[in-house]
Amino acid sequence: MVVAVVLVVEDEVQVLVMVNSILADAGYQTLTAGTFAEAMAIIQSDKEIDLLFTDLTLFGEIEGGLQLGRAFAETRPQTPVLYTTARGITDGTIEMFVKPYGFVAKPYTPENVLTAIKNLLDTS
Repeated sequence: MVVAVVLVVEDEVQVLVMVNSILADAGYQTLTAGTFAEAMAIIQSDKEIDLLFTDLTLFGEIEGGLQLGRAFAETRPQTPVLYTTARGITDGTIEMFVKPYGFVAKPYTPENVLTAIKNLLDTS
């Protein structure tokens, strides 16, 4: 069985640890980044990444996750991005999501996250 690799980008350490644990327990391999620079270094490396899971608000930037998603899509086109946020999103925000994408609202459950990831990986 091939294990999918998920890059988790989250600037809240407790949330990053929780998501990493959820994914590892479900059998995914994870890469994690807590800063924009760390995330970009991983994205620009030759490491395999099957999905990016990112918060929309990162590093004090309301659209930090959107910027990261665009950079990810430039180097890894057609690789899915799963966005999350605790704030509401608008149709305008959704239009800025790179494709293919998914969205799960915070606070989320392990089941929400795992279902969204499975759906994105199954369709990509």
